[in-house]
Amino acid sequence: MKLQYSAFWLPVVMAAASAAPAFAQTELIAISGVVREKGGQEGLPGVSVSVKGTSVGTQSDVDGKFAFKAKLSYPFVLMFNAIGHDSQEIQITSAQQPISVALESRGVLTNEVVVSASRVEESRLKSPVAIEKLDIRAIKETPAPSFYDALESVKGVQMLTSSLTFKVPNTRGFNIPNNFRFMQLVDGVDMQAATLGVPLGNAIGPTELDIASVEITPGAASALYGMNAINGMANLTTKSPFTYQGLSVYQKVGVNHVDGRDRDPSVLTETSVRWAQAVSPRWAYKVNLDYLRGTDWLSNTQTDQNPQGLATANPGFSDLSGQYNPAADLWNRYGDDTNSSLSITIPYQGKNQTFTVTRTGYYERDLVKPIVRNIKADATIAYKLTDNLELSYGYRFGLMDGVFQRGNKIQLDGVTVQNHKLELRGQDFTVRAYTLLENTGNSYNLNPLALNLDLQNGSNAVWGGKFSSALQSQLAAGTALGPAMQAARAAADAGRAEPGTAAFDALKAQIISTNNWDSGVNVKGAPIPGGAALTQHSRTYHADGVWNLGDRIRFLDVLVGADARVYQIIPDGNNFVDFSLPLTERNQPGGSYVYYKKFGAFAQGTKLLLEDKLKLTASVRVDYNPEFTAKVNPRLAAVYTVAEKHNFRASYQNGWRFPSLFEALSFVNNGNVRRVGGL
Repeated sequence: MKLQYSAFWLPVVMAAASAAPAFAQTELIAISGVVREKGGQEGLPGVSVSVKGTSVGTQSDVDGKFAFKAKLSYPFVLMFNAIGHDSQEIQITSAQQPISVALESRGVLTNEVVVSASRVEESRLKSPVAIEKLDIRAIKETPAPSFYDALESVKGVQMLTSSLTFKVPNTRGFNIPNNFRFMQLVDGVDMQAATLGVPLGNAIGPTELDIASVEITPGAASALYGMNAINGMANLTTKSPFTYQGLSVYQKVGVNHVDGRDRDPSVLTETSVRWAQAVSPRWAYKVNLDYLRGTDWLSNTQTDQNPQGLATANPGFSDLSGQYNPAADLWNRYGDDTNSSLSITIPYQGKNQTFTVTRTGYYERDLVKPIVRNIKADATIAYKLTDNLELSYGYRFGLMDGVFQRGNKIQLDGVTVQNHKLELRGQDFTVRAYTLLENTGNSYNLNPLALNLDLQNGSNAVWGGKFSSALQSQLAAGTALGPAMQAARAAADAGRAEPGTAAFDALKAQIISTNNWDSGVNVKGAPIPGGAALTQHSRTYHADGVWNLGDRIRFLDVLVGADARVYQIIPDGNNFVDFSLPLTERNQPGGSYVYYKKFGAFAQGTKLLLEDKLKLTASVRVDYNPEFTAKVNPRLAAVYTVAEKHNFRASYQNGWRFPSLFEALSFVNNGNVRRVGGL
């Protein structure tokens, strides 16, 4: 254990030690000026004015004027950003230099500044890889229900909707509901829920009132961000409490299911509040609260998953098709798949005939919760130790309901994710440490729920015996084969818990609160009825540091960084188990924690040539997992500027991916099958 925590804190100690040169003596400089609209004389209010590479800055007043003081050394660069205008940077070389800036209004922003491509501020057009960006203006103007929904309209982004509260973005390759290959960062924090393996949409992310920008990196970003970013990355940045102060509130109301086909028309509502205040030039804080409630969309496709079912299940009986198919496996019905199939042999047409039938199962509409919620809150307190050094603590909490799909569909009910982050940011370095706490709450797996509901009406053998007797009786009475199958099923299902009854609701509640997916009807020692609860708890510990050596290495801009991550899983007996236990005892919750670790480091060099028209960037990252050999991710890029708005880019990079926690160490009970991780 000591070795684990030593490895975890090593990047923090190294980055903190490397920060020492940032405390070099500087002078207190008074900075003031005015910002105007290009082509006019009136001042431009609300312009963000900041010193590049620092957290120091202010906003222009109603007359476009600004003034602040900072400990700096000449020369330094001021950045000017305003909604609906091109960004601008100017270099300040002396106290006598007048500062008067004219920002040009643009319908399409071409001078946007991005940080995701190189982890330092740079022009979007001159970044080494393609970057798509949603800024405050684009977010305000989007017709989408939320800024997160607006990502679907960004070039190169595909959004998969699993639930009203759960959307999964992707930018390269094929998207899947549990996309392990796309990273989502919020202020530098990976939002991945460890045991589920993906960020839960924006369940714990920023609200629309607090989001400052979203940068999308299509394609591999592994060279700087590690193995999870092989398909791409979304970098979400929130507003600073020093710059964006005051009270903001919004209320959204809408209606869904307006066609009334699967569910009645329902109200969809979201309420959000943001409060931020700079108590002094040194202290600032912000608080965000958000509540969303609505009726989820319903998966109700009743198409047979096996279109060749007639030929493979009961060949030779053409009348056992469509509604008369006793082995139908419908898309959104559970408990009717091959795990619950059985063979029925009876005398028919003068000889013994064997028919394949499955248990009746239950439709998804009767197993899931129609109402979903998303409650999230976050708070940040920031303190400027100096004008160039800021220490902050942030806390995020998210609670959500929804439907998550992996091998089976999972009803997420009251899932909570918490995040604690401590960050120290200087003029040329950032070091942070954070932890994510995951609890799946009252969630449950739909497949074992349906299986165990059916098993309460008898084991497969008992149910099959009833079916066989009833089928023979129907055929003896002259009933055609198809209708005889339907009548036999009704007879075998007599006494079954039917949706809409009190008995069904009570049995369902008992099953989804039981943390053992096996049933004592089939498995010795298992509970009766079996369970379906998804009881998963995890902790993620992460530390990373980045240091820009540009002021120390004159001939080359160099950026270095390192990170370490440790996953800690509490075995639940159904998805993750204590591997030290005998095989027959691994379905018990608790036991020794499951650990999974990753470490990485990178270096990047950037050089300007040909009168700053040619920008060359080279980076290399090494990632290590104790279970695998180290992997190297290089990236080379060249950007040539022909004119101010015209650039040519050529780049090469590759990406590796370690298995996700679920892919590596899961031990999943899928009915009669165990799905085991690769390790």
